[in-house]
Amino acid sequence: MKKIFLLSLLFAIVSCNQQKMEYPETKKDNIVDNYFGVEVSDPYRWLEDDRSEETAEWVKAENDLTFSYLDQIPYRKDIRDRLEKLWNFARMGTPFKKGDYYFYSLNNGLQNQNVMYKTTDLNEKGEIFLDPNTFSDDGTVALTNFSVSKDAKYVGYGIARAGSDWNEFLVKDVETGELLPDQLQWIKFSTLAWYKNGFFYSRYEKPSDASVLSGLNENNKLYYHVVGTSQEQDKLIYEDPENPGWSFRAQVSEDEKYLIISVVESTSGNGLYFKDLTKKSDEIQKVVEDFESDYYFIGAIEDQLYFLTNHDAPMYKLITIDPQNPSMENWKNIVDENENQVLKSCSFAKANLILEYEKDARSLIEIYSQNGEFIRELELPGIGSLAGLSSKEDSNEVFYSYTSFNVPTEVYSYDTESFKSELIFRPEVDFDVDNYVTEQIFYESKDGTKVPMFVVHKKGLKLDGKRPTLLYGYGGFNITYTPSFSVNNLILLENDGVYVLANIRGGGEYGEKWHEAGTLLNKQNVFDDFISAAEYLIDNKYTSQKRLAIYGGSNGGLLVGAVTNQRPDLFAVAMPAVGVMDMLRFHKFTIGHYWVSDYGSSENEEQFHYLKNYSPIHNISEEAKYPAILVTTADHDDRVVPAHSFKYIATLQEKYKGKNPVLIRIETNAGHGAGKPISKTIDEYADKWAFTFYNMKVTPIYGKK
Repeated sequence: MKKIFLLSLLFAIVSCNQQKMEYPETKKDNIVDNYFGVEVSDPYRWLEDDRSEETAEWVKAENDLTFSYLDQIPYRKDIRDRLEKLWNFARMGTPFKKGDYYFYSLNNGLQNQNVMYKTTDLNEKGEIFLDPNTFSDDGTVALTNFSVSKDAKYVGYGIARAGSDWNEFLVKDVETGELLPDQLQWIKFSTLAWYKNGFFYSRYEKPSDASVLSGLNENNKLYYHVVGTSQEQDKLIYEDPENPGWSFRAQVSEDEKYLIISVVESTSGNGLYFKDLTKKSDEIQKVVEDFESDYYFIGAIEDQLYFLTNHDAPMYKLITIDPQNPSMENWKNIVDENENQVLKSCSFAKANLILEYEKDARSLIEIYSQNGEFIRELELPGIGSLAGLSSKEDSNEVFYSYTSFNVPTEVYSYDTESFKSELIFRPEVDFDVDNYVTEQIFYESKDGTKVPMFVVHKKGLKLDGKRPTLLYGYGGFNITYTPSFSVNNLILLENDGVYVLANIRGGGEYGEKWHEAGTLLNKQNVFDDFISAAEYLIDNKYTSQKRLAIYGGSNGGLLVGAVTNQRPDLFAVAMPAVGVMDMLRFHKFTIGHYWVSDYGSSENEEQFHYLKNYSPIHNISEEAKYPAILVTTADHDDRVVPAHSFKYIATLQEKYKGKNPVLIRIETNAGHGAGKPISKTIDEYADKWAFTFYNMKVTPIYGKK
């Protein structure tokens, strides 16, 4: 391949008011696929090989161009300095107790990874038990799983390198802190379920070097590992070679009588299998096999297994299943579906059930008896979100964390006998949180559906249509985004900006019906909801087209890509992050086949036509006047492989004729987002805000008050 990337690119960095930028000349191949008689070209498929030398050269050239552009923004460093100062505050995770010890995470401010502590007294600072910052020099090895054995003798934990979804499981002695020789590999999205002197987990076979970050993940198997032995000695518990796309998640009841296996083939619905661990037989009982509903195991009381489910209950309910008589007609409802609020989680606290609900995308906590009688509400400090909750079947002690847009995560204890909460931890941030207000607005989408969105800004802010505004959305996979504190968004707020979270269809804000209304052949509802949110903000003088930016990641990156194609006139800046941009080939990489339940597949004729009509890569227009676009991805993203973003930006740079910059920022030694070091997070968001303000022609105050 000839050297297609020229040093002259460095001289192409010009302001938004000057001539069109010069982009790398990206090689095109003559690849054409035939879908049901429709020919679709894919000239940049070579970029799917993220390990090749050609792709590495292209990545370097694109990054050189992007960082040269960012380097000439005069206040970029000031924004980074302010972000670093804002991030520099202590943050505590929700404590939980096992045996004599409480465990919790803590970050002193600018540590790349949170540190795990243990203590016998929460009134005193504990001792460091596990410090992921020691795993690597640059903070790119993250803690992904932390599970204490039932006798509190061991901790099993997972680590991920450079943001990859691939995990390694390790074991540490709780009392001595000794790292044991156990080292389990090729694990993805696995639970770690303790039983006797070991644990159940699932893994894949070792992939080839060429396919480790992009190859299809198939033939997941469930194993049992005994502490102190090698992975080669692990006992195979279950596999299903006839269904290579299935994967398995194991849980064990607290009394160690039952193994519960969740069988997964997509992001919605699961099969449900049981195994009686008191019997020597290897027989596994298949209770649910149709994948039509979700079943989440909560725990066991007197041989009754508790589950959250949306079976015949779109807003979810709590049921019990008798493992000795598990047929569906014998299931019992403990807490019926509430049509006004979504049941999200449940935990045991001695004689009580602690139920988390969401109503209009904000958290409510209710306490019930174990037979489903309502006792009282646990009042949260305000309109916000439960950020964590822990409790035990044999204790009245409950811990929970609370957050909102203007409330950094606070930690509380709660007593289910006295019904009183006590503040354990409150962060101190270099930001006047009391000077900001959140409102919830219900706006009308294209088809008349009422959609909620949260709007956050400074108190008394004049709404004159000039406010720099960031509109965020996701809209998929039954996921709800609720009010939470974001350090990164403080840059916008203290510059008299407006942050907006639109709770569009496809998420879980109103249960399964709301989710389904944004899936498959209903996916356009998601885009319409987001576009209508933008129009509402402009019509009601929160902002204008020249001051409106949109942002979303993963499925939200798809959202931003699709909406930018459909309404490029509506935004000044668009930032799709780690997005699913090729809707015809997403299912061919890593775990992409799980997403077919939400998106459909190009292998189905009707779904192919629908997908092609909104796929971001396939709907870029040579005539459109696109906003300034900054695509972000990472070289170790093995969930939404970076080829999505690579092919999207290559196509955009080829076809777009306007003057606004359309660039890609490719992070190295990082993945889809989980476990990203604080230092990399600060760098990335400093670049995003610098790009946003620069293309809005807004000069920030550099964080000064």
